[in-house]
Amino acid sequence: MSKKPAAPTSAPAATDELNPSLDAMLSTLSMARKGGDAAQAAAGETQRCGLIAIVGRPNVGKSTLLNALVGQKVSITSRKAQTTRHRITGIRSDGDTQFVFVDTPGFQTRHTVRGTAALNRNLNKTVQATLSDVDVVLFLVEAGRYGPDDAQVLAMLPKDKPVILVANKLDMVNRREDLFPWLQTMQGHHPFAEFIPLTATKDEDAKRLADVVRRYLPEQGWWYDAEALTDRTDRFMVSEMIREKLFRLTGDELPYTSTVVIDSYKEEPPLPGKPKSTGLVRVAATIIVERDQHKGMIIGDKGEKLKRIGTEARTELERLIGTKVFLEIWVKVRSGWADDDARLRTYGYE
Repeated sequence: MSKKPAAPTSAPAATDELNPSLDAMLSTLSMARKGGDAAQAAAGETQRCGLIAIVGRPNVGKSTLLNALVGQKVSITSRKAQTTRHRITGIRSDGDTQFVFVDTPGFQTRHTVRGTAALNRNLNKTVQATLSDVDVVLFLVEAGRYGPDDAQVLAMLPKDKPVILVANKLDMVNRREDLFPWLQTMQGHHPFAEFIPLTATKDEDAKRLADVVRRYLPEQGWWYDAEALTDRTDRFMVSEMIREKLFRLTGDELPYTSTVVIDSYKEEPPLPGKPKSTGLVRVAATIIVERDQHKGMIIGDKGEKLKRIGTEARTELERLIGTKVFLEIWVKVRSGWADDDARLRTYGYE
């Protein structure tokens, strides 16, 4: 197993190591390691592949971790709760192993906004359906913190599959030794197979986590091409990217009951012999909101905010897709959409 992250009593540096007492404690509580490395070596060139769910309460860093594990942005992020609303698959192919990570919506425990019952049921159903299929579960919490929302997520985790406790935001913990009693308490809540403290934004921490997960994946052929990063289409990624910019640029003003629908998506390939970057993707999208006042928030004074949302989304999409994008965005009011199962299906919610 690769080395664990830093453990100084002050703010950690990227190259620091855990103090000896905490390192020993981690070795003691990591219950499934025996023989793991030997088994991997014996496997030789045998391929491994499996499904790994990333679960946790809203805003704990699941999408950030997924992007770090994949090495490219495949799931949108923002400070707004419930940014992730769909099952997002991210693929990491490394050595003899293909990791198929699934970023799930944060399990809905707190949002009681009137008129969102159907959306909340949909989000929770997505989490529960994912857990029934996976080989490994990454239960993400903030290092040193465990509250009622975390407990509700933990209660729904499968008892017959390995669950790895991933303590995120380690860089925010000043006294790493304080994690010892916290971890002992956590072990009382669930028989975690491993404990991995990390900072999701650090590539080296993502690699260390992947090295641990590898041992729990079954020996079988890969499901995707080695170059694949996600099973989602470019059309889907366009809607997600617009929604990310919408949430980031409106902050807490706009309720989370807003969504994006792609009305049309048309690819105009480059001329024969010309590079892909000379092609064009034409997109028409609609932002759906609950009320007229929400529409005004998005459009802004003289349309400036909507223009900025479109510009930032287009710029990032061109980097993601690798070609020019022409993007048109409208805003429409559809009252009650978040509590209407039929309309949710129309808008692409599974």
